[in-house]
Amino acid sequence: MFLKSPKSISLTRESSTAPQWNNQAIFRLVWPLVIEQLLALAMGAADTVMVSSVGEFAVSGVHVVDSINNLLVIAFMALATGGAVVVSQYIGRSDTKSAHLASKQLIYAVTAVSVLIMVISMLFRRSIIWLLYGTLEDTVMEAASLYFLITALSYPFLAVYNANAALFRAAGNSKVPMKIALLVNILNIGGNAFFIFGLHIGVAGAAFSTLISRLIAAVITCTLLMRTNDMLSLSGILKIKFVPAMIRKILNVGIPSGIESSMFMIGKLLTQKIFTTFGTAAIAGNAIASVINSFSFMPGNAYGIALLTLVGQSVGLGDYAAARKNTIKIMKVSYLTVFIMSSFTLIFMEPLIGMFNLSAQAHNFTKTFLSVHCISMIIGWSMSFVLPNALRASGDARYVMVVAAISMWTVRVSLSYLLSYTFKVGPLGVWIAMGSDFISRGTCYYIRWVKGAWQKKKVVD
Repeated sequence: MFLKSPKSISLTRESSTAPQWNNQAIFRLVWPLVIEQLLALAMGAADTVMVSSVGEFAVSGVHVVDSINNLLVIAFMALATGGAVVVSQYIGRSDTKSAHLASKQLIYAVTAVSVLIMVISMLFRRSIIWLLYGTLEDTVMEAASLYFLITALSYPFLAVYNANAALFRAAGNSKVPMKIALLVNILNIGGNAFFIFGLHIGVAGAAFSTLISRLIAAVITCTLLMRTNDMLSLSGILKIKFVPAMIRKILNVGIPSGIESSMFMIGKLLTQKIFTTFGTAAIAGNAIASVINSFSFMPGNAYGIALLTLVGQSVGLGDYAAARKNTIKIMKVSYLTVFIMSSFTLIFMEPLIGMFNLSAQAHNFTKTFLSVHCISMIIGWSMSFVLPNALRASGDARYVMVVAAISMWTVRVSLSYLLSYTFKVGPLGVWIAMGSDFISRGTCYYIRWVKGAWQKKKVVD
């Protein structure tokens, strides 16, 4: 389903002086984002493989903490999104002074939030692990606690790096974050090899490698932004001065995005528990299906990030025609990409699953899960996860949050339990509910976009 242009709204200003985003410029923005998403997946896989040499208790401990980390870091990831929207709109209207001010306020905000989360995580790490996972074996708990303690120290550096990367993207420069992501991968893998295989300090080594790579990424991006006087600059950031009005603008986008992401992660954890009640084969099938389909998400995630820049800059200038045009371009490319990747998965499903040593029952579960998922991906994933970034970039983040919350709890979570247990569909019910969630929330976003209500929203004055 491709998008139609929404109804025009007389309150908006169409301008021929909007940022020029032709097809070549959009391609230059998008391809580094795709590579960056691939690098993120590669780093996670490398960590797991290298830590596995320590033992199953180490893999389990790291997996437990990584799941918690993903939930905790949502706060400053959301702030980075809010900052990117605000800064991109100022860049769109060529307001250099406000863009510089918003950039610095974003760094102050993410630093404060991440330091608070760091302290809480370090002090209450065992309680947090127990609350989410219950009683663990002593060796797993010790590994998880140590890994949690050290990686928590990296939260401020990760927060600052994510914010800086978002600022670069807001200005249309996606190559710098991609290059830094490549450097982080090299440092992380090299660090793992040195600490785990060289010094033989196991889980602590993996954590130290993560800490060091994130520290270096934060320092490099801060240095680059402090040395520039372009539309983006952190010059004078050490002269700390909070501007509440600017922070509120960032929070107006960041808080709804954070709440939405948090609920998504919580809902995902609740539905994952269903597989444990259907045996090891169901758990393994779900795990392998998730690994395979994660590559289908990768380009789409990049397209969504690109929309924050494309729509944000156009809306900042008041050129909603450009915002509509670029959104349609990105959505067409997203649908085509998802169709190709999902079709590839369906055609080559047997050899893909065959790469993993699964039992016959787990193999069949994986095939069934992926079949349902690929079909639902083609129909609704782009509308559900790419299009909402166009709404966020215009300042319509609260609508996105409300729709996501309602769809998550009434469709994905509730329907998962109804289908799995009440209607005896079994673990397949979770994947059917997931696909239904794609379609339900995506439909709401599509209607919102077509009607043009997002064009009445305002982030910057």
